[in-house]
Amino acid sequence: MWKQIALDISQVTGETFEIDNYRSVSGGSINQGYQVTGGELKYFVKLNEASKVEMFAAEALGLKQMLATRTIRVPKPICWGTADRYSYIAMEWLEFSGGNTPSWSEMGSKLAAMHKFGGVSQFGWERNNTIGSTPQINTWMSNWADFFAEHRIGYQLKLAARRGGSFPDYTDVVEAVRENLASIDPQPSLVHGDLWSGNAAVTTSGEPVILDPATYYGDREVDIAMTELFGGFPAAFYRSYNQVWQLDEGYQQRKTIYNLYHVLNHFNLFGGGYGSQASRAIAQILR
Repeated sequence: MWKQIALDISQVTGETFEIDNYRSVSGGSINQGYQVTGGELKYFVKLNEASKVEMFAAEALGLKQMLATRTIRVPKPICWGTADRYSYIAMEWLEFSGGNTPSWSEMGSKLAAMHKFGGVSQFGWERNNTIGSTPQINTWMSNWADFFAEHRIGYQLKLAARRGGSFPDYTDVVEAVRENLASIDPQPSLVHGDLWSGNAAVTTSGEPVILDPATYYGDREVDIAMTELFGGFPAAFYRSYNQVWQLDEGYQQRKTIYNLYHVLNHFNLFGGGYGSQASRAIAQILR
């Protein structure tokens, strides 16, 4: 497996790469992560079962599209595919350290710059991808309220029903989401899609980085809402973001709707207390 991955990296980069050493590092909750080293060269490799190769192909495409905006730093994807019984993605190795106020301020301003990068007139993406290991449906739609109600909340509720979740009537929830979002007309922004604190980092030189995306074109507020779901980012991030592009009136109410998507997804992936958390959010939306 490692020889095949090294050969693929060599062919893409045009620089001979032979793996001298590899060590396990964090690869997220669903993948195995490794630092692979050959001489002075280092890469980050994520592994999963061979059937997940399309997940890595979608991740690479998302990273490439974010790179193309020339705004915020993301790991550069090198190659991806299958090797033996595994699927993999290889990308540049970045050294991370603790961030400070200037780096988190820069994170906010650069994310706002990425969100301003448009280029499409609809919501969705050119392919489906994943949120964690859950399929994420990105079929293009012209109306944001319809897109989020059906492809985000509705889809997760269907999965939750199969998992035995006990939530209010599907139609009632989906229509309440649609009604709550009907009054806004956001620009389709290129969003990270899964921007919690574990997917944001700062390099040793102080440069902010976002990683492990679930990319699509949506309301930029979905990213900001997600940053608040599991503890929040430093205050400098939000100040800087709003200086570049002020959040719209009503964001605090929409935040609950946008984060319901992720809470439902966590219920579908992990069960446990996420079910009661989702129920509380739904009750708030249905008021």
